[in-house]
Amino acid sequence: MGCFILCRIVFLVENWSAFSDLTAGRILRMFQGGLLFDTSAILYTNVLYIFLMLVPLHYKENAIYQKVAKGVFVVTNLIAIVMNLADTVYFQYTHRRTTASVFSEFRNEGNLGGIVGTELVNHWYLTLLAIAFGYALFKLYHKPKAVEVTRLPLYYAVHTVTLAVCVGLCVGGMRGGFTRMVRPITVSNANAYVDRPIETGIVLNTPFSLYRTFGKKPFTVPQYFDGERLEALYSPVHHPADSARFRPLNVVIFILESFGKENSGFLNEEIDGGTYKGYTPFLDSLMRKGLTFKYSFANGSKSIDGMPSVLSGIPMFVEPFFLTPASLNTVSSIGRELKKKGYYTAFFHGANNGSMGFEAFARTAGYTNYYGRTEYNEAYPGNDDFDGHWGIWDEKFFQYFGSTLSTFKQPFAAALFSLTSHHPFAVPREYEGVFPKGNKPIRQCIGYTDNALRLFFERVSKEPWFENTLFVLTADHTNSPERPEYGTESGLFAVPVVFYHPGGDLRGYRKDMIAQQIDIMPTVLSYLGYDRPYVSFGCDLLSTPPEETYAVNYINGTYQFFKGDYLLQFDGQKAVGLYAFKTDKLLERNLIGTVPEQQGMEDELKAIIQQYMARMNNDELVIK
Repeated sequence: MGCFILCRIVFLVENWSAFSDLTAGRILRMFQGGLLFDTSAILYTNVLYIFLMLVPLHYKENAIYQKVAKGVFVVTNLIAIVMNLADTVYFQYTHRRTTASVFSEFRNEGNLGGIVGTELVNHWYLTLLAIAFGYALFKLYHKPKAVEVTRLPLYYAVHTVTLAVCVGLCVGGMRGGFTRMVRPITVSNANAYVDRPIETGIVLNTPFSLYRTFGKKPFTVPQYFDGERLEALYSPVHHPADSARFRPLNVVIFILESFGKENSGFLNEEIDGGTYKGYTPFLDSLMRKGLTFKYSFANGSKSIDGMPSVLSGIPMFVEPFFLTPASLNTVSSIGRELKKKGYYTAFFHGANNGSMGFEAFARTAGYTNYYGRTEYNEAYPGNDDFDGHWGIWDEKFFQYFGSTLSTFKQPFAAALFSLTSHHPFAVPREYEGVFPKGNKPIRQCIGYTDNALRLFFERVSKEPWFENTLFVLTADHTNSPERPEYGTESGLFAVPVVFYHPGGDLRGYRKDMIAQQIDIMPTVLSYLGYDRPYVSFGCDLLSTPPEETYAVNYINGTYQFFKGDYLLQFDGQKAVGLYAFKTDKLLERNLIGTVPEQQGMEDELKAIIQQYMARMNNDELVIK
C-alpha cells in the first residue's frame, strides 16, 4: 500500500500540469478514494501469494517453500509498481489510465522496444525509482521461520478457518465493499472522488484499470427511451435531399498525427494579443482558402479512435472501436459509399503494414487498396527514408502519396494517416533546427509535417485532377497541451476540421459553430450530392443549422456533449457537469441544474448513446 501511495504521488507530480485548481482538500479526497482502488488492485495482484501463504498444507512450513512464496510476492508486486510508473508517462498522451485494450492496440507493433528504451532514458529517475522499489520489496520482506508441525489436526483446523476468513476479506476488498448492495467497483467509480473526469487518473491505479477491463464487454445497451421516443430524439441514418445531384469529385483526406488546434495560429488569433503565430503556417493558409470551424473536436484521444471517426462517422465510446467485437461488424465509410459510385479507393500509412490495425480497418471500411511501408519500399528499393521508429518520414511519404494519386483513374477517394509528429518527436537530420521548437518537443515535428503538406500541395497543384478534388484535413487527436485552456476536458479534444476545394466555392473561412470528426463523412457526401441513405453519427455541416450541430466524446468513464454554448458531462446515469465552454475556457464554473438547456442536451446525448450501443451490438452500422 505504501508503494502504491508513493506511485500516486509520483504520478501527480509528473502530471501536475494536466490538472487545474487542485487544492489540498481535493487532493486528500482523491487519495482517500485511491485507497479503495489500491486495496482492490493489491489483492488481485497478490491472490496467488495469499493462496500460497494460507493454503492448509503443512508442507509449506519449510524454507524452500517460503523462498518461492517470497519470489512470487516480490515479482508480482514489482510488476504492478512498474505498471503504475510506466503509466505516469503514458498518461501524458492518453489522459487516462491504461486499460486492457492496450494489449490489442499494440500487438502488431515491432518498434515498442525502441520507444520504451527511449523513455527509460528520458525518465531515468523513474527507472531508478522502480529499481529502488524492487530492492525495498526484497529487503523489507519478513520471511517466516521454518517450523515443524506436530499437531496436524489443530494445524489444519486453524488454517482452514483462517483461509475461509481471509477469502471473505479478500473478496470484499476486491469488490470494494462487503454488503449485497455493493457492486464490484469499476474504473467509472473513480468519478465519485473527483470534480472533473481527467482527475480520475489520480484516483485510479494502472493495475486496477487493467484487471477490471480484461474480457469486459464494452457495449451495454441502456434503456433510456422506448423505440419511438428514441427515433424522435436522434437517428444516425442520413437520407439524401430530394434535390441531391451527384457530382464525381475526387476526395483526398489527411488525418494528421497529433495536429491539435493549439498548433494553429489561424484558430488562435486571440492568443497573446493577436501575435500568436502557431506552428502550422501552411495549414493555416488552407483554412483561409477553404472552410473551417471555430469549435471543432476529435471524438477520441488515440490514433485508433481517429480513423473510424473521420472515415466512418463512428465516435469512441467506452473503448476504441478497433479493439471491440463490434470491429467485426459491417461498417460504412466515405470510401465504401463512393465505391458504389464507381470510385477507386485507397488508404495510405507509412508505417509497417498491419501497424495499429489500420490496414485491417481500411479494408473493412471499403478502401480496396492499401499503401504502407511495404509498397513504398517496392516503389523506392534501397531507400533510406525510414525514421527508425514508426515508418517513412512524412515528407517522403507525402510525395509518394501525391505521385501515386496521379496514377489513379478518376474519380478516386483516398485517405492518408501521417506519422512523423509522433513520439519520440524526431525530424530528419537535415531539418534539425529549421522549425520552431517552442516549449514542447512535438512542435518542431508539427512544423516539419506542415511543411511536408506544403510540398505535397505544391506538387499536386500542377496535376489535372487537382481542381476537381475535395481535400479534407484534420487531426487524429491532440498531444502535449501547453496552454491551460488546451489541458481541460474541452481543450484535450480540440482539433482542426478543414474542407478545401480549389476548384469550387467551398469558402466559408472560419464558421462560428461546433464541428467534429464524425461530421466529415456526412459533410463530404452532402457536398458531392450523394443520393443514397447511409449511417453516420455526425452532422452534415453544410445543411445543419449552426445551433443544431454538436460534438461527442468520452473521457475516463464520462460522456461529453457539446452543443450551443454548453458542454454537458454525463456518467451514464446522471449529468455531473455543465460548463459554458466558449467563455469559461478553463471549465471553472459548474452550472449543473441552473441552465434550461440541460434537460434537452441530456435527452439527446442519451439517445445518441442508446443508438450507438444498440447498433454496435446488433451489427446495424450500414443500410441493408
